[in-house]
Amino acid sequence: MIDIHCHILPGIDDGAKTALDTLTMLKSAVDEGITTIAVSPHHNPQYNNERPLILEKVAEVQQIVRENQLPIEILPGQEVRIYGDLLQDYAAGKLVTSSDRSHYMLIEFPSNHVPKYATQLFYDMNLNGLQPILVHPERNAGIIENPDLLYEFVEQGVLSQITASSITGHFGKKIQKLSFQIIENDLTHFVASDAHNVTSRAFKMREAFEIITDQYGFSTAQMFRENGQAVIADRTIYPNSPSKIKTKKFFGLF
Repeated sequence: MIDIHCHILPGIDDGAKTALDTLTMLKSAVDEGITTIAVSPHHNPQYNNERPLILEKVAEVQQIVRENQLPIEILPGQEVRIYGDLLQDYAAGKLVTSSDRSHYMLIEFPSNHVPKYATQLFYDMNLNGLQPILVHPERNAGIIENPDLLYEFVEQGVLSQITASSITGHFGKKIQKLSFQIIENDLTHFVASDAHNVTSRAFKMREAFEIITDQYGFSTAQMFRENGQAVIADRTIYPNSPSKIKTKKFFGLF
């Protein structure tokens, strides 16, 4: 199983704080059945994690893996908070795609809204050979309020990734329900852990895939697994056509 979103690098964001935390998370990932992690340290106004530092920290974690003989591969990556100079910084070598060798890049929105310039930036990313993966849309207040926004992005060609803990209900019933609707309407293409630790923000990948298999069948679960493999191998993904999430009407009103 591939995890394309995980905060396991020590001491550079709100994930693992120390090398011991990283080791604890690595052992938990192995127990979950995860064989490869493309790390995703935050790059946002609070955490300025650029490519040289990320590659240095990835090498440290790879050394921890070797020393402890763990059956897991660690690859570079980054979770980039959307911003206007993204393409300029990518050209300058500051940003990292998933596995640092693919054209897939994890993009995060601010938690409380959807930036108005996102559509244009996603278009420009595609023109420059980058495939945006919008992370955890089910936890974005703007998309929760208006799921059609996610539909419009996916129709545009944006891919999305939902969080395992959202599927398992660890972020609450409302987010869990929206996650199921997103899956049912082909509005997401990846499931990843977004793990920060092994307690409050744990991997939950095994549990999430069990739920997906039970509710949507083996083929859906396998599609998510294969899409994760495609990202780190830099293979093209051919998603199903999305549909809008239907909202219930009461007395003729939404």
